[in-house]
Formats: sequence, C-alpha cells, structure tokens
Amino acid sequence: MKHTDIKEVMSNAALVGTNVVVCGWVRTARDSKNIAFIELNDGTTLKHLQIVIDKSVMNAPAGATNLGTSLRVEGEVVPNMKNDGVEINARSIDILGACPADYPLQKKFQKLETLREIPHIRVRTNTFNAVFRVRSVMADAIHRYFQDRNYVYVNTPLITGSDCEGAGEVFKVTSIGYSDQYKSEQEYYADDFFGKKAGLSVSGQLEGEVAAMAFGKIYTFGPSFRAENSNTPRHVAEFWHVEPEVAFAELSDIIEIAEDMIKYIIRDVMEKCPAELKFFEERFEKGLIEKLTGVVENSFAVVDYTTAVEQLIASGKKFEYPVEWGLDLQTEHERYITEEIYKKPVFITNYPKDIKSFYMKQNPDGKTVAATDLLVPGVGEIIGCSEREADYDKLLDAMKQRNMNIEEYKDYIDLRKYGSVPHSGFGLGFERIIMYVTGMSNIRDVILYPRTVGSIR
Repeated sequence: MKHTDIKEVMSNAALVGTNVVVCGWVRTARDSKNIAFIELNDGTTLKHLQIVIDKSVMNAPAGATNLGTSLRVEGEVVPNMKNDGVEINARSIDILGACPADYPLQKKFQKLETLREIPHIRVRTNTFNAVFRVRSVMADAIHRYFQDRNYVYVNTPLITGSDCEGAGEVFKVTSIGYSDQYKSEQEYYADDFFGKKAGLSVSGQLEGEVAAMAFGKIYTFGPSFRAENSNTPRHVAEFWHVEPEVAFAELSDIIEIAEDMIKYIIRDVMEKCPAELKFFEERFEKGLIEKLTGVVENSFAVVDYTTAVEQLIASGKKFEYPVEWGLDLQTEHERYITEEIYKKPVFITNYPKDIKSFYMKQNPDGKTVAATDLLVPGVGEIIGCSEREADYDKLLDAMKQRNMNIEEYKDYIDLRKYGSVPHSGFGLGFERIIMYVTGMSNIRDVILYPRTVGSIR
C-alpha cells in the first residue's frame, strides 16, 4: 500500500501544498457539527498528525473516529494554524481495520502495572512508542560504536553445555520432557538430543573469548537467559546482552572502553530522540536530560571495592543488608554510592575473589580479582566487567576450588594453552541502560514481552 510516513509529512516542508496518503491508528478524536479532528499515528514518530475533516467537503465513514481504528487518509498537507507544524485536510478516508468500544486504551492515562497485562496493546501508547523508539536507536548506536572501531560481530550459541557464571541458574533444554522411564539423570541425558545436559546460555562470554583469540576485538549482542528466582524491578529471565571481548587489554583498558561506549550511545540518543527524552522528563524523571548531559560531559568515578565498603560503613546509614568486606554489594548499597556519595556513574574495582566468577584474573594480593561493576544512579549495576585469567594453572586451580566439571570447559581452558594473552571484556544489560536513559523504573517496561518468574505470555 503506497503511502508516506507521518514522520516524513511532519518534517519535509516540500510536502506542504501537496496531496499525500498516510496510514495509521486513531489516537484521539474530536467531533462537532461542521468539522472533526483525528490525531493519527503510524509509529514513525512520537507526535501525532492532525487530520481535519471538513464535513462540507466529505463525510468520514462511520467508526472512523473510534480510538484504535486504523485508517488510510488522502488529503492536502497544510500548515497548522496553532503551531509550526502541519496537518492534513482530508479528501478521502478509508477504514482499514475497525475498532470496537472495548478497545483497552480508552483512558488517556493508565498505570504501567495495568498496561503490563496487555503487552500486545500497550505498545500503541505514547510511553511505549517512546521507549521502543529509544531502544531501537540505542541498538543501532551499539552496533555502530563497535563496527566503527574494527570489532567483529559474532553470534555465540544460545544452547550451551556449560554455565558461564557457574551459578547453576540455567534453563534446561531437552527434547524428552517429563519422563519416568529413566533410572538416573545420567541415563536421561544420555538419551536426550545432545547426549548430555544442555541449557540456554546465561552469557556468550566463554565463546566470545574464543573468537577474541582469533579476531582480537569482538562483540556479541543477543539474548541471554537466567533461571533466577528473582522478582525485582531489575530482573527478567530473558534479556539482551552486549558483550565485547578484547585481546591485549587489561582492566584499565576495558574500563576506558566501557565508559566511552556508554557516553557514545547516550550522546546518540540525545541527538536523535529529543522529543522522546523530553516526554520521559515530563512524565517519569525530572532532570533526566540534565543527568544525561552530565554523564557525557564528565568522567566516571573509579573506586576500589575496599574503599567503597569503608565509605558505606562510615556513612552511618542503616541498610537493610549488612555491609562488610567480603560480601557482595546490594542494590541499596550501589545506589547510595552513586546517588549520595559520588552522584554519577561509578566503577567499583577489585572485588573479593570468593564472590566473583572463576574466570576473573587473580590479583597479586591473593584476595581480590581484577573485576569491576559499573553502577549508575537510579538503577545500580548495568555492567559487569573483568580482566580474564590468562594463566593456565591459575584458571585450572580456580575451577577446581569450585568443584567445576573441568571436561565441560576443555575448549575454554585450551585458550590458555595455545598462545594465551591478557584479555578483558564486559557484559552490558541492554534493558538496564535503557532504563537509565529513559527514566523507566521497571525493566518489564523496556522489553516487548517480559519473561519473569511464574509469568510467560
């Protein structure tokens, strides 16, 4: 169906005075004796295009002003008398899809909790129009950032035989399903599709390191899956993961890359989505644009874990979870560090080795690893990062201390045998950086169909 995007109609001054065909859905409508107005949106822009129906010229078909109805409108593009924009004087209107009175978006404002119950319809609201437009721009910026810097984009497996994080929070993959015909787990998996236990990937890092040992700089951008029984505003079972791996890079190098990437994608959104950011500032987070401007114009803080713990204890604040050296930082601790102490993004470095993954480079002190988390105000952790352990014997020892199945990681261990080099990488939770940039407070509202504990649709 030949038509012009509404975004093009609203931005191309050369179309004023010409006849165009636009298509879209009715967002609002007003009717009077002699004239009617329809606000039409086709998803190409946050703004709606006003359709003017002069009843002395034409009569709109019955139901054309019903909210949610999809229309094909032909008419002349003319200046809008009330602002600097344009509108269309309709010459003909065709209904492409009628919409009955039980359309769920009849109210002007609805709670986000209510909209989560209708994910297939909520995307038509202004809020989710803006969220997913920003998400699209950010995804493009991420690819462009790495592509312009000679990274190779690789697609790592979604089905894996190992658990990257070593935490066991893996969704099982099987072609057998429930069965009482097997005497043991070993017998069950021996008869399964792969002949062994398999699961959905929690991270593409291990395979990404394989690629980095050949191409030097790589990145992955795809879904990861965590069977984590966590029902918080920051957790979903299926999320999108950005994971670069860089050969010949130490921790300080990868921190520099992570900060540069974050600033790049935020700067890109600020340039390309000013209307969306203005919308989010008005509706969800006052001071959002000022916050983002501060991020791109100032350096992030870098703080040692030990120092951060000392600062939390010295604050005198009563936290729900205990603060002491050797324990992981909780969200309340992370937010206090970023929002109260430093008031900007913070890299926490050199965590105790016992609370971090087996693959992280062991520091000379024997107690900590060359790891860092990037914490941001309002969200907490958005990046987990480390220099990888490149020493064969140290890696093997760390895995044995955790009673890991060495055979499952043979390919990974081989990387330390054949031309090992210092290398580093990080994982960026894509939905979490979207939350930070938009001011949306719940991860369920920045992904099309959120997968959470006890809920799939």
